[in-house]
Amino acid sequence: MSFLDGYFKITEKNSTVSREVMGGITTFLAMAYIIIVNPSILSLSGMDKGALITVTCLASFIGTIVAGVWANSPIALAPGMGLNAFFTYTLTLEKQVPWQTALGIVFLSGCFFLILAIGGIRERIANSIPIPLRLAVGGGIGLFIAFIGFKSMGIVVANQATYVGLGEFTKTTCISIIGLFIIAIMEIKRMKGGILLGIIITTILGIIIGDVSLPEKVISLPPSPAPIMFKLDILSALKLSLIGPIFSFMFVDLFDSLGTLMSCSKEMGLVNEKGEIKNLGRMLYTDAASTIMGASLGTSTVTAYVESAAGIVAGARTGLAATVTALGFLLSLFFTPLISIVPGYATAPALIVVGIFMFRQVAALDFSDFKILFPAFITIFTMPLTYSISTGLALGFLSYLIVHILVGDFKKNKYNIDFYWSNMFTSLTCLIN
Repeated sequence: MSFLDGYFKITEKNSTVSREVMGGITTFLAMAYIIIVNPSILSLSGMDKGALITVTCLASFIGTIVAGVWANSPIALAPGMGLNAFFTYTLTLEKQVPWQTALGIVFLSGCFFLILAIGGIRERIANSIPIPLRLAVGGGIGLFIAFIGFKSMGIVVANQATYVGLGEFTKTTCISIIGLFIIAIMEIKRMKGGILLGIIITTILGIIIGDVSLPEKVISLPPSPAPIMFKLDILSALKLSLIGPIFSFMFVDLFDSLGTLMSCSKEMGLVNEKGEIKNLGRMLYTDAASTIMGASLGTSTVTAYVESAAGIVAGARTGLAATVTALGFLLSLFFTPLISIVPGYATAPALIVVGIFMFRQVAALDFSDFKILFPAFITIFTMPLTYSISTGLALGFLSYLIVHILVGDFKKNKYNIDFYWSNMFTSLTCLIN
């Protein structure tokens, strides 16, 4: 105990070993759904689902253990929601990019991310991007993920006359709706592991109606990651036409990770009056390195998880909590037979609830200022309506730039360096997409 206390500085941070362990378990329960949901999404790109389960656990374990042991942070990392949707639905399905090349794109975005972390460039870029656009990006991705969830449930279907319409209420759709309300009620009651438990109950109902078959074994060695591990194609990702997706991944990861680090650090009292996060450097390096490592293993961008806040509320303050969370992912490797039977309609409610959590960021927008509301609205609604995160980013950033030029804000901010940084990267994001 004295070694743990000295290494993780537990007493110094007004915590205890038992509180850290409980916080780590709480974080794991809050985000364990990613073990099921991430393979469910990425497998649609043609990747092996069994291998994806193994890789998701490994990537989450490595990223989180580094955050805990090296950065001494209670914040856990795993393949990011929204980013995995961008990988599958925009790159591989819409643009017909092979998943091997898509992994190469993620790898390169992580390399650029790491380069920007050197010398504090990344923080400067993030701080220069207008806060309303950061909030809008989170809200837009939330709507996009929720739309995918409704589609997977069978509630939203294609319609020639109206583009989308209401689907039939089949047995699996009804079961999925039950799962959605179970998760919603548990979240309202603030019960730990609500999303994970909702997925489990929905799967059990699928077994009862005969749509899902039980595995022969409950515990076994994990599936081989060989079908996807180290299969990334970096050379194919270096095409000029793919520069846009590389930067889109980088920018979305930038917003996602910094937003998570900001909210979790604020909960721990590590954000000063200027909005700056104390001891941010190592977590930024961890985030970037985890993305590079995750792409090499065979998954989409690995990033900091806002569900870490659940563990922080439970008392987590040090890297010991993240270490406990990491061990949870490692142990999950041996329960893949159970994980692999989970159907898509069981994970769909989780997508909707995660989408709701992301969408609530828009509550911080100033709805009375149309100059802010206009580009934010464009960003939020074009993501799901064009079925593309990168398109929503481009149109939202471009509309922000045009509005501020027309109202004369460039003249007002003539000597504001951050304003020019913001618009330079805004223009770049729009042009490359």
